[in-house]
Amino acid sequence: MKRLGVADAGEVLTLQRAAYVTEARAHDDWDLPPLLETLDETRAALSSCLSWGIRENGRLVASVRLTVSDDVGVIGRLVVAPDRQGCGLGGGLLAFVESAAPPPVTVFRLFTGSKSVGPLALYAKHGYRETHRTPENNHELVHLEKARVP
Repeated sequence: MKRLGVADAGEVLTLQRAAYVTEARAHDDWDLPPLLETLDETRAALSSCLSWGIRENGRLVASVRLTVSDDVGVIGRLVVAPDRQGCGLGGGLLAFVESAAPPPVTVFRLFTGSKSVGPLALYAKHGYRETHRTPENNHELVHLEKARVP
């Protein structure tokens, strides 16, 4: 696991776009924010959050962001390269970000699309429970939460 920063923004954005094509297809929605994010927005996000990635032979194959607000850690942009999905990288990153979060964090929150079968299964496997849903274009966002295990 390696901390990512502003210098990694180009690679993070490329990985993010590749990973979210699957989600766009599943939801029939090509206006997903991760697909529309600009390089400047990625740089800004990486400068204001904690971010980690996994590299294989120098290639960034997975990344995640964590934004902390008081006792809440919001996990976002957990992405894995399409050719590496299903190999345990997403689960490994999720477990890592939970363990690496600053001590004040007592709860983790995240969301995914209602048609994101793989991510929904991953989050359930790691103890995340649905709290509510919100409308998003022609689908819903599923909001999930998990208490931090001491």
